[in-house]
Amino acid sequence: MAHPTLKQLKYLVALSDHLHFGRAAQACFVSQSTLSMGIAELENILGVSLIERTNKSVRLTQMGRKINHKARVILAETNDLVFIAQSTQKPFQTEMHMGIIPTVAPFMLPNLLSDIRNLYPEFTLYVREDLSEHLIEQLYAGHLDVLLLALPYPANDIETRHLFDDELLLACCKDNTISQKSTLSTSDLNQQEFVMLEDGHCLRDHSMEACKIHSENIFIRYQATSLNTVIQMVANNIGITILPKMAVDAQFLNHNNVITKSFDEGNVSRSIGLMWRKSSPRVAEFEVLCELIRQRNSV
Repeated sequence: MAHPTLKQLKYLVALSDHLHFGRAAQACFVSQSTLSMGIAELENILGVSLIERTNKSVRLTQMGRKINHKARVILAETNDLVFIAQSTQKPFQTEMHMGIIPTVAPFMLPNLLSDIRNLYPEFTLYVREDLSEHLIEQLYAGHLDVLLLALPYPANDIETRHLFDDELLLACCKDNTISQKSTLSTSDLNQQEFVMLEDGHCLRDHSMEACKIHSENIFIRYQATSLNTVIQMVANNIGITILPKMAVDAQFLNHNNVITKSFDEGNVSRSIGLMWRKSSPRVAEFEVLCELIRQRNSV
Protein backbone atom coordinates (compact mmCIF):
# COMPACT_ATOMS: atom_id res chain seq x y z
CA MET A 1 0.00 0.00 0.00
CA ALA A 2 1.37 3.39 -1.03
CA HIS A 3 1.77 6.08 1.64
CA PRO A 4 1.80 9.89 1.32
CA THR A 5 5.20 11.54 1.21
CA LEU A 6 6.21 14.45 3.42
CA LYS A 7 6.55 16.56 0.30
CA GLN A 8 2.93 15.89 -0.67
CA LEU A 9 1.76 16.77 2.83
CA LYS A 10 3.82 19.98 2.65
CA TYR A 11 2.08 20.88 -0.63
CA LEU A 12 -1.33 20.36 0.98
CA VAL A 13 -0.48 22.54 3.98
CA ALA A 14 0.85 25.30 1.72
CA LEU A 15 -2.29 25.18 -0.41
CA SER A 16 -4.39 25.38 2.77
CA ASP A 17 -2.44 28.46 3.88
CA HIS A 18 -2.65 30.32 0.56
CA LEU A 19 -5.77 28.87 -1.15
CA HIS A 20 -4.02 29.60 -4.43
CA PHE A 21 -1.95 27.14 -6.44
CA GLY A 22 0.51 29.73 -7.71
CA ARG A 23 1.27 31.27 -4.30
CA ALA A 24 1.41 27.85 -2.62
CA ALA A 25 3.92 26.69 -5.26
CA GLN A 26 6.06 29.78 -4.63
CA ALA A 27 6.01 29.09 -0.89
CA CYS A 28 7.25 25.54 -1.58
CA PHE A 29 9.83 26.72 -4.16
CA VAL A 30 8.37 24.49 -6.89
CA SER A 31 6.47 25.09 -10.11
CA GLN A 32 2.68 25.28 -10.04
CA SER A 33 2.42 22.13 -12.15
CA THR A 34 4.66 20.23 -9.70
CA LEU A 35 2.51 21.26 -6.74
CA SER A 36 -0.72 20.46 -8.59
CA MET A 37 0.61 17.04 -9.55
CA GLY A 38 1.67 16.38 -5.96
CA ILE A 39 -1.81 17.22 -4.67
CA ALA A 40 -3.40 14.96 -7.29
CA GLU A 41 -1.06 12.10 -6.33
CA LEU A 42 -1.97 12.59 -2.66
CA GLU A 43 -5.66 12.40 -3.50
CA ASN A 44 -5.09 9.20 -5.52
CA ILE A 45 -3.11 7.59 -2.67
CA LEU A 46 -5.74 8.44 -0.06
CA GLY A 47 -8.68 7.79 -2.35
CA VAL A 48 -10.48 10.98 -1.35
CA SER A 49 -11.01 14.45 -2.78
CA LEU A 50 -9.07 17.06 -0.79
CA ILE A 51 -9.54 20.19 -2.91
CA GLU A 52 -12.53 21.91 -4.49
CA ARG A 53 -11.35 23.66 -7.64
CA THR A 54 -13.29 26.36 -9.53
CA ASN A 55 -12.22 29.03 -11.99
CA LYS A 56 -12.28 31.64 -9.24
CA SER A 57 -11.37 29.90 -6.00
CA VAL A 58 -9.65 26.99 -4.27
CA ARG A 59 -10.93 25.52 -1.02
CA LEU A 60 -10.42 22.39 1.02
CA THR A 61 -13.16 19.77 1.27
CA GLN A 62 -14.31 18.62 4.69
CA MET A 63 -11.99 15.62 4.41
CA GLY A 64 -9.28 17.92 3.09
CA ARG A 65 -9.47 20.00 6.26
CA LYS A 66 -9.14 16.88 8.42
CA ILE A 67 -6.16 15.59 6.43
CA ASN A 68 -4.59 19.07 6.46
CA HIS A 69 -4.80 19.22 10.27
CA LYS A 70 -3.14 15.82 10.58
CA ALA A 71 -0.52 16.78 7.97
CA ARG A 72 0.50 19.79 10.05
CA VAL A 73 0.97 17.57 13.10
CA ILE A 74 3.05 15.07 11.11
CA LEU A 75 5.28 17.78 9.63
CA ALA A 76 5.80 19.42 13.01
CA GLU A 77 6.69 16.11 14.64
CA THR A 78 9.04 15.30 11.77
CA ASN A 79 10.88 18.55 12.45
CA ASP A 80 11.02 17.59 16.13
CA LEU A 81 12.51 14.23 15.18
CA VAL A 82 15.36 15.99 13.40
CA PHE A 83 15.98 18.25 16.39
CA ILE A 84 16.00 15.27 18.76
CA ALA A 85 18.95 13.91 16.81
CA GLN A 86 20.61 17.33 16.80
CA SER A 87 20.04 17.81 20.54
CA THR A 88 23.04 15.58 21.26
CA GLN A 89 25.16 18.44 19.96
CA LYS A 90 25.93 21.63 21.88
CA PRO A 91 22.97 24.03 22.18
CA PHE A 92 22.57 26.84 19.66
CA GLN A 93 24.63 25.10 16.99
CA THR A 94 21.77 24.88 14.49
CA GLU A 95 19.18 27.35 13.21
CA MET A 96 16.01 28.37 15.03
CA HIS A 97 12.84 30.02 13.72
CA MET A 98 11.21 32.55 16.04
CA GLY A 99 7.89 34.36 15.68
CA ILE A 100 7.45 37.76 17.30
CA ILE A 101 4.60 40.27 17.42
CA PRO A 102 4.92 43.78 15.89
CA THR A 103 4.49 45.57 19.23
CA VAL A 104 7.56 43.78 20.61
CA ALA A 105 9.83 43.16 17.61
CA PRO A 106 11.32 46.62 16.97
CA PHE A 107 11.95 47.27 20.66
CA MET A 108 13.52 43.95 21.70
CA LEU A 109 15.01 42.37 18.59
CA PRO A 110 18.08 44.60 18.05
CA ASN A 111 19.54 43.94 21.51
CA LEU A 112 18.43 40.30 21.58
CA LEU A 113 19.99 39.48 18.22
CA SER A 114 23.18 41.28 19.21
CA ASP A 115 23.43 39.27 22.45
CA ILE A 116 22.84 35.98 20.66
CA ARG A 117 25.40 36.77 17.97
CA ASN A 118 28.03 37.60 20.62
CA LEU A 119 27.36 34.49 22.72
CA TYR A 120 26.68 31.97 19.96
CA PRO A 121 28.39 33.10 16.74
CA GLU A 122 27.60 29.80 14.97
CA PHE A 123 23.89 30.07 15.72
CA THR A 124 21.38 31.40 13.17
CA LEU A 125 18.05 32.83 14.31
CA TYR A 126 15.38 33.44 11.67
CA VAL A 127 12.62 35.84 12.75
CA ARG A 128 9.07 36.20 11.45
CA GLU A 129 7.00 39.20 12.55
CA ASP A 130 3.22 38.75 12.53
CA LEU A 131 0.06 38.88 14.62
CA SER A 132 -0.27 36.36 17.46
CA GLU A 133 -3.04 34.39 15.75
CA HIS A 134 -0.92 33.79 12.65
CA LEU A 135 2.19 32.97 14.66
CA ILE A 136 0.34 30.31 16.65
CA GLU A 137 -0.77 28.68 13.40
CA GLN A 138 2.83 28.66 12.15
CA LEU A 139 3.99 27.19 15.46
CA TYR A 140 1.51 24.32 15.22
CA ALA A 141 2.55 23.69 11.62
CA GLY A 142 6.21 23.41 12.62
CA HIS A 143 7.28 26.43 10.57
CA LEU A 144 8.24 28.24 13.79
CA ASP A 145 10.03 26.81 16.82
CA VAL A 146 9.31 29.43 19.47
CA LEU A 147 7.26 32.62 19.86
CA LEU A 148 8.04 35.85 21.70
CA LEU A 149 4.78 37.62 22.40
CA ALA A 150 2.44 39.08 25.00
CA LEU A 151 0.66 36.70 27.35
CA PRO A 152 -1.81 35.30 27.93
CA TYR A 153 -2.85 33.99 24.54
CA PRO A 154 -5.16 30.96 24.27
CA ALA A 155 -3.49 27.88 22.75
CA ASN A 156 -3.55 24.13 23.34
CA ASP A 157 -0.56 21.83 23.85
CA ILE A 158 1.69 24.85 24.27
CA GLU A 159 4.31 25.56 26.94
CA THR A 160 4.65 29.17 28.13
CA ARG A 161 7.27 31.04 30.15
CA HIS A 162 6.68 34.48 31.63
CA LEU A 163 9.78 36.64 31.10
CA PHE A 164 8.98 40.09 32.49
CA ASP A 165 6.21 42.65 32.91
CA ASP A 166 6.09 45.52 30.43
CA GLU A 167 4.44 48.58 31.99
CA LEU A 168 1.66 50.20 29.99
CA LEU A 169 1.68 54.01 29.85
CA LEU A 170 -0.78 56.64 28.78
CA ALA A 171 0.44 58.53 25.70
CA CYS A 172 -1.24 61.82 24.86
CA CYS A 173 -0.70 65.16 23.19
CA LYS A 174 0.65 67.93 25.42
CA ASP A 175 -2.48 69.91 24.57
CA ASN A 176 -4.86 67.18 25.72
CA THR A 177 -6.62 68.01 28.99
CA ILE A 178 -5.74 64.62 30.51
CA SER A 179 -2.05 65.58 30.34
CA GLN A 180 -2.68 68.23 33.02
CA LYS A 181 -3.67 65.71 35.68
CA SER A 182 -1.18 65.57 38.56
CA THR A 183 -2.23 61.98 39.30
CA LEU A 184 -3.60 59.47 36.81
CA SER A 185 -5.95 56.55 37.44
CA THR A 186 -7.30 54.06 34.93
CA SER A 187 -10.76 55.35 35.80
CA ASP A 188 -9.73 58.67 34.21
CA LEU A 189 -9.80 56.93 30.83
CA ASN A 190 -13.59 56.63 30.81
CA GLN A 191 -15.28 58.80 28.16
CA GLN A 192 -11.93 59.65 26.58
CA GLU A 193 -11.27 59.63 22.83
CA PHE A 194 -8.79 56.91 21.85
CA VAL A 195 -6.56 56.04 18.92
CA MET A 196 -5.92 52.28 18.88
CA LEU A 197 -4.42 49.48 16.87
CA GLU A 198 -6.87 47.45 14.81
CA ASP A 199 -8.51 44.27 16.08
CA GLY A 200 -6.07 41.37 15.97
CA HIS A 201 -3.26 43.24 17.71
CA CYS A 202 -3.01 41.77 21.20
CA LEU A 203 -1.69 45.07 22.59
CA ARG A 204 -5.18 46.47 22.10
CA ASP A 205 -6.82 43.65 24.08
CA HIS A 206 -4.17 43.58 26.81
CA SER A 207 -4.30 47.37 27.20
CA MET A 208 -8.06 47.38 27.60
CA GLU A 209 -7.91 44.54 30.12
CA ALA A 210 -5.02 45.99 32.15
CA CYS A 211 -6.59 49.46 32.21
CA LYS A 212 -10.08 48.09 32.92
CA ILE A 213 -11.37 49.80 29.78
CA HIS A 214 -14.76 48.79 28.40
CA SER A 215 -15.46 49.65 24.77
CA GLU A 216 -18.85 51.13 25.63
CA ASN A 217 -17.17 53.65 27.96
CA ILE A 218 -14.68 55.14 25.49
CA PHE A 219 -14.69 56.63 22.00
CA ILE A 220 -12.35 55.06 19.43
CA ARG A 221 -11.75 57.82 16.90
CA TYR A 222 -9.10 56.12 14.79
CA GLN A 223 -7.69 52.63 14.28
CA ALA A 224 -4.30 51.89 12.72
CA THR A 225 -2.13 48.94 11.75
CA SER A 226 1.09 50.25 13.35
CA LEU A 227 2.18 52.11 16.47
CA ASN A 228 3.94 54.68 14.29
CA THR A 229 0.61 55.74 12.79
CA VAL A 230 -1.08 55.68 16.18
CA ILE A 231 1.52 58.08 17.62
CA GLN A 232 1.16 60.47 14.68
CA MET A 233 -2.57 60.65 15.39
CA VAL A 234 -1.92 61.19 19.11
CA ALA A 235 0.57 63.95 18.31
CA ASN A 236 -2.17 65.74 16.39
CA ASN A 237 -4.50 65.44 19.40
CA ILE A 238 -6.95 63.14 17.64
CA GLY A 239 -7.02 60.94 20.72
CA ILE A 240 -5.00 59.28 23.46
CA THR A 241 -3.54 55.77 23.46
CA ILE A 242 -1.82 53.16 25.61
CA LEU A 243 1.86 52.59 24.85
CA PRO A 244 4.20 49.85 26.14
CA LYS A 245 7.10 51.11 28.21
CA MET A 246 9.56 49.06 26.13
CA ALA A 247 8.70 51.33 23.20
CA VAL A 248 9.50 54.44 25.24
CA ASP A 249 12.74 52.89 26.53
CA ALA A 250 13.74 52.14 22.95
CA GLN A 251 13.30 55.87 22.16
CA PHE A 252 10.30 55.16 19.95
CA LEU A 253 8.77 58.50 20.89
CA ASN A 254 10.64 61.09 18.86
CA HIS A 255 7.69 63.46 18.67
CA ASN A 256 8.03 66.46 20.98
CA ASN A 257 4.29 66.91 21.11
CA VAL A 258 3.60 63.55 22.82
CA ILE A 259 4.09 62.81 26.52
CA THR A 260 3.64 59.61 28.54
CA LYS A 261 2.27 59.18 32.08
CA SER A 262 2.24 56.20 34.45
CA PHE A 263 -0.92 55.07 36.20
CA ASP A 264 -1.12 55.41 39.98
CA GLU A 265 -2.28 51.78 40.38
CA GLY A 266 1.27 50.64 39.69
CA ASN A 267 0.33 47.26 38.22
CA VAL A 268 -0.86 48.28 34.76
CA SER A 269 1.24 46.10 32.49
CA ARG A 270 1.32 43.25 29.98
CA SER A 271 3.25 40.00 30.37
CA ILE A 272 5.97 39.24 27.83
CA GLY A 273 6.83 35.58 27.40
CA LEU A 274 7.95 32.69 25.23
CA MET A 275 5.72 29.93 23.84
CA TRP A 276 6.63 26.62 22.21
CA ARG A 277 5.05 23.25 21.44
CA LYS A 278 5.01 20.88 24.42
CA SER A 279 6.39 18.16 22.13
CA SER A 280 9.44 20.21 21.13
CA PRO A 281 12.81 18.62 21.97
CA ARG A 282 14.49 22.03 22.21
CA VAL A 283 13.26 22.93 25.69
CA ALA A 284 16.81 23.29 27.06
CA GLU A 285 17.61 25.89 24.38
CA PHE A 286 14.36 27.74 25.01
CA GLU A 287 15.10 27.91 28.74
CA VAL A 288 18.52 29.42 28.00
CA LEU A 289 16.82 31.91 25.70
CA CYS A 290 14.37 32.78 28.49
CA GLU A 291 17.21 33.53 30.88
CA LEU A 292 19.03 35.61 28.26
CA ILE A 293 15.95 37.78 27.72
CA ARG A 294 15.26 38.10 31.45
CA GLN A 295 18.80 39.27 32.11
CA ARG A 296 18.62 41.83 29.33
CA ASN A 297 15.33 43.26 30.63
CA SER A 298 16.28 43.29 34.30
CA VAL A 299 19.01 45.88 33.70
